[in-house]
Amino acid sequence: MSFTDLDRKLIRLLQEDLPPGLAPYETMANQLDLSEDELLRKIEDFKASGILRRFGGVVRHHRMGYTHNVMVVWQVPAHQLKRTGLHMAAQQDISHCYARPVYPDWPYNLYTMVHGTSRESCDELILKIAGETGIGTYQKLTSLKELKKTSMKYFSE
Repeated sequence: MSFTDLDRKLIRLLQEDLPPGLAPYETMANQLDLSEDELLRKIEDFKASGILRRFGGVVRHHRMGYTHNVMVVWQVPAHQLKRTGLHMAAQQDISHCYARPVYPDWPYNLYTMVHGTSRESCDELILKIAGETGIGTYQKLTSLKELKKTSMKYFSE
């Protein structure tokens, strides 16, 4: 696939932090001499063609006071997976919630990342969720250290 100069410039912008302010797409569009609608259409085209798979943000949870986190793996009956996943994903202190296949030696099919201001606050939320969902089989996988998060950069200069 060949990319135009505009494509390359847009891809470079999309790889960086969003500009601060209430209208980040307008700011980006101005940098490319486009209207905001043109920019958004171009992003939609990238998405439709598979060039752009996802667009996400990184929340620096430690800066927000969330100094503890734990990955919780849950064993959820298949018929309850969607309902339970939606319930867990709606929790304010859960940043990730996704289903995974089970294996003979690993029966856990729902994963959540729980954040808290202390180990106790994480444990309280886990117990609350277990009680609300009736899911009592789970394991807590605690992080030993946080690794630097980086992404691939395309068309960098």
